[in-house]
Amino acid sequence: MNDISPIDPFLKEQGVLILDGGLATELENHGHDLDHRLWSARLMISNAGEIQAVHRSYLEAGADCIISASYQASVDGFISEGLSLKEAEFLIKKTVTIACEARNDFLNTNNDNKSRIKPIIAASIGPYGAFLANGSEYAGYSGISPKILKNYHQSRWEILAQTPADLFACESIPSILEAEVLQHLLDDSPDIRAWISFTCRDGSHISDGTPIEECVAIYEDNPQVVAVGVNCTAPKYILSLVQKISRRIPSKNIIVYPNSGEIYDLAHKSWHSGSTNLDFSEQSLEWFKAGARLIGGCCRTGPEQIRALRKILLKNAQIYTTYHRQG
Repeated sequence: MNDISPIDPFLKEQGVLILDGGLATELENHGHDLDHRLWSARLMISNAGEIQAVHRSYLEAGADCIISASYQASVDGFISEGLSLKEAEFLIKKTVTIACEARNDFLNTNNDNKSRIKPIIAASIGPYGAFLANGSEYAGYSGISPKILKNYHQSRWEILAQTPADLFACESIPSILEAEVLQHLLDDSPDIRAWISFTCRDGSHISDGTPIEECVAIYEDNPQVVAVGVNCTAPKYILSLVQKISRRIPSKNIIVYPNSGEIYDLAHKSWHSGSTNLDFSEQSLEWFKAGARLIGGCCRTGPEQIRALRKILLKNAQIYTTYHRQG
């Protein structure tokens, strides 16, 4: 494994790495119906170009990292749609291919883009709950064995390991059991770099009720894990979670990409207004000051939020980092 992490150039030069925003909800904003167990991966079958266009829009908005559409893609999921095993494997790989193509198109468009640090591609490893499509990625599981979880993750893990993705985004993890399974998968593939991010029910606990400190501690001594943190969690909880993670494992980079703060009604499959006290980008600066170094958005955040987030973070990150180094 290379000693230089793919996130290092961004943290060294900018002091922060800007992630993209929500993929599926942005596709829905473009008029696509994703009410399907494959969610955004459904378009890999019918209209992958739309996914590539959203990737490109996030790069234009300032994202340093785009996350592939493999979150809810699985061999079993594609086969249930009538595809062959070979076709399923091809589409899972293609989620990374189109992200790379979006990056190449972006970099080749004009000289201003070429002056940016080359954006990186994270292959999304969504939780078992995404495959179940029953909302359990926000509640955790009951009666699920480690063997079931490992078998689910293994096939996609091995397929995505064959792609040119820079790292894996193990995201929306709702249970400590699944976090332990992912640790074992990393042990079995020592060349893979990854971040691990959890969904959280409040400012102290992940979705299954385990304290966030106990979960991130699993990866404290794992050099393959470049960052730990939280995603698809309400912004109002992020500051507390970052503070707790920072105290527990101060040596690890912290990643946060919350949702917009709106509340998803699983029964009616619709979003309802939540309560936020500050602008998303203003809150992001507080998360950075508390220790987060990889920051972006998840569901119901789009290119506008990422553009504003980049503007405020890059303006302040280097000043803040330089001040504290000197101090």
